[in-house]
Amino acid sequence: MVIKKKELPDVGELVVATVKEVYDYGAYLTLDEYGGIEAYLPWSEVASRWVRSIHDVVKPGQKVVVKVIRVHRKRKTVDVSLKRVTDSERKRKMAQWKREQKALKILEIIAQKMGRTLEEAYEIVGRKLEEAYGDLMTAFEEAVIRGPEALKAANIPDEWINPILEEVKRHVHVKRVKVEGIITATSRAGDGVERVKKVLLALKDNLLKYSKDISARLYTIGAPRYKLELEAYDYKTIEKALEDALEKAKAEAKTLGVEFAFSRERR
Repeated sequence: MVIKKKELPDVGELVVATVKEVYDYGAYLTLDEYGGIEAYLPWSEVASRWVRSIHDVVKPGQKVVVKVIRVHRKRKTVDVSLKRVTDSERKRKMAQWKREQKALKILEIIAQKMGRTLEEAYEIVGRKLEEAYGDLMTAFEEAVIRGPEALKAANIPDEWINPILEEVKRHVHVKRVKVEGIITATSRAGDGVERVKKVLLALKDNLLKYSKDISARLYTIGAPRYKLELEAYDYKTIEKALEDALEKAKAEAKTLGVEFAFSRERR
């Protein structure tokens, strides 16, 4: 599944390709991201180490990540290298490619519901989402997290918003991150238990007020120690919320004469 965003790749670009034919002197590939245009992989660019035969490295039908080393614009073909791609580049590019393919499949389902082709859906909403969020899957993840607001911010037509939300909520699962810590809170006052309770409840309320994406769990593990568990879609949100809530909790504790301390648990 391919949406061509430009006719030819640039020199130095990493591309996903499918091996088509293999000969002793090199191999011919098709570039998956560019509508299957032909690429030539010279024998000298197959491997950085000595190999007995090119057939031991690449085989017909195999998907590989290669780097563009020359572009023949008149012939609309390119030369590529396999040996100039590092393991980390290959893994990163292949993971990106799989994300793009999944996102396009979701967009195709949405297009069918709207009575449109994939190409039409890309022009109407896909391109706008990429411009707003960098890539289609990131845009879908933002839609899962923020709802209609994320789509409206990208100027998506109103009639597309609900169909997009329905499908992304069905197919896109955004992993939440977790931060844990231990709170110690004590008071020697006669109503010390109530004072501690008031500080802890204020802390939790402030955390939840900071962002609707945050979930907080606070429970005793044996007074005066309490466990705080926070979850959100990103660490940045948790860290800012925690910093703000702890500052307010410490001020509240000081006013009520409660000794208050927080220590983060390392995972």
